[in-house]
Amino acid sequence: MQHLDTPAGRRIAYHLTEGEGPAVVFLGGFRSDMEGTKALFLEEWARERGRAFLRFDYSGHGASSGAFEEGAIGDWAEDAEAAIDLLEGPLVLVGSSMGGWISLLLARGRPERVAGLVTIAAAPDFTVEMWEAFSQAQRDELMEAGLTLRPSDYGDPYPITRRLIEDGRSHLVLTHPLALPMPVRMLQGTADTDVPQHRALALLDHAEGEDIRLTLVKGADHRFSTPACLQLIGEAVAEVS
Repeated sequence: MQHLDTPAGRRIAYHLTEGEGPAVVFLGGFRSDMEGTKALFLEEWARERGRAFLRFDYSGHGASSGAFEEGAIGDWAEDAEAAIDLLEGPLVLVGSSMGGWISLLLARGRPERVAGLVTIAAAPDFTVEMWEAFSQAQRDELMEAGLTLRPSDYGDPYPITRRLIEDGRSHLVLTHPLALPMPVRMLQGTADTDVPQHRALALLDHAEGEDIRLTLVKGADHRFSTPACLQLIGEAVAEVS
């Protein structure tokens, strides 16, 4: 494991596998880390093919510096931008859940770096839906105390901060034109209760590009980590490479 210090002063942990390009970069989800099933699968996939591969932890996640509650979408997008600058040449971005949102921000802001894009249960603009789903009591707590706890199916409740919600509004991708001139493959499970399939359809409808495809996998959940789902991820990366 290696570390980089970002221009914002955050210390980011990463693993870089040397190889040929376009380099594949995995961008993980909300409160996940680079040791997850999909990240490790893609690392092995890349190694077997002699491809360069990068996985990393956003600040406040995994082995990187900072507390999770201190972070927000803009910070994590900055972390991702610093991470991809470790690499030269075109990249294939693979964004899972929140990483899908961040990969879209990178593709919109630096399209010259992105040779291909794969999203897995992408969750663009999820902070808006999170705010809309909060009860009035939760909203009051968030505005007054700056933090509320949201139940999670993956362990302890998520601490959601006022800054996360407010910062998210500055990085929306579904309320502004979204040109994706690179090949894009979106993967989505129909049994995903965290990111329902209607959100994938909304992203497909909103994005502009000549080579954008959505694959719905009946019965797949948000983890999208069964052997069959992992095979689909590998095939999608190969297609946009």
